[in-house]
Amino acid sequence: MDTSAIDNLLGQLRAAAATGKPPAQAAAAKVAGTDFAALLKSSLDGINAKQVDATSLARDFELGAPNASLNDVMVSMQKANISFQQMVQVRNRLVSAYHDIMNMQV
Repeated sequence: MDTSAIDNLLGQLRAAAATGKPPAQAAAAKVAGTDFAALLKSSLDGINAKQVDATSLARDFELGAPNASLNDVMVSMQKANISFQQMVQVRNRLVSAYHDIMNMQV
């Protein structure tokens, strides 16, 4: 079993823990002058790509394709799930910030 992808992900998580920022946010902090809408769109596209890859890999495994192992399917499904949960939390924080701003007295 190839563990390089897992080691890479583990390294990213450790680096994020050291800086106190999620890996996507740490990478975004390096890029100066990027607008929020483009950053949000690229994040959504990345999450969608992970979910599409996980779904296609699961379908390949169900059909008995020789290049799809159960380990790869489970790891890709969990990555897609964690990415989706992270985006839901970002959305919740954005909605909360919007409500806070709308409730401010001017």
